[in-house]
Amino acid sequence: MDLFSETSGYRAKMWGPSIIGFGSYHYKYESGHEGDAPLVGFSPRKAKISLYFPAGTPNRDELLNNLGKHQMGKACIYINKIEDIDTDILKATI
Repeated sequence: MDLFSETSGYRAKMWGPSIIGFGSYHYKYESGHEGDAPLVGFSPRKAKISLYFPAGTPNRDELLNNLGKHQMGKACIYINKIEDIDTDILKATI
């Protein structure tokens, strides 16, 4: 949590029961659906840690290629433990 807070410059806020988010943005789809979401965040789930980053992050693919051991989901990145990834790359992604 400290790494996300210090790197993003935002305080932690709960988004629902399990996502810890930092900062926020408003989105609106062509369908008319809209809402607010955290700029970045994570969820310490039992099986894996979920990391949330905006899709439009500059150099995102390059950063993720150098992140370390992870899996991609539709809207998040899954890691087993923080030791599996390069924290400098994580900070750059944040």
